[in-house]
Amino acid sequence: QTQLTESGGGSVQAGGSLRLSCATSGDTYNTNSMAWFRQAPGREREGVAAIFYGGGSTWYADSVKGRFSISQDDAKTTVYLQMNSLKPEDTAMYYCARRRRGYGGVWYAHSTYKDWGQGTQVTVSS
Repeated sequence: QTQLTESGGGSVQAGGSLRLSCATSGDTYNTNSMAWFRQAPGREREGVAAIFYGGGSTWYADSVKGRFSISQDDAKTTVYLQMNSLKPEDTAMYYCARRRRGYGGVWYAHSTYKDWGQGTQVTVSS
């Protein structure tokens, strides 16, 4: 069993920065990739960024390219999402998710992620 715990959300003004953290525990040996998703009220859950668990490859939604950066620590126990130049449209609940080996498809297909955190709220005011 795997547990994911997000932290780092909060309220900032437009142009500000936040860094989200996702701490993982439990069984992570069969992890393929880790990702951040977000969901605003009344909207579909959307992929924000993902990182291959072995390191190297990263993917981003077009809406956050150049502003957000995903990374993981050397021990691969924590995944980060550095968010700069935040905009009001970035306001959402942000979720950390784990894709196990054996699940393929595009990185932003949320149905292929079977382990999720409880979410952390990010609110950006204009």
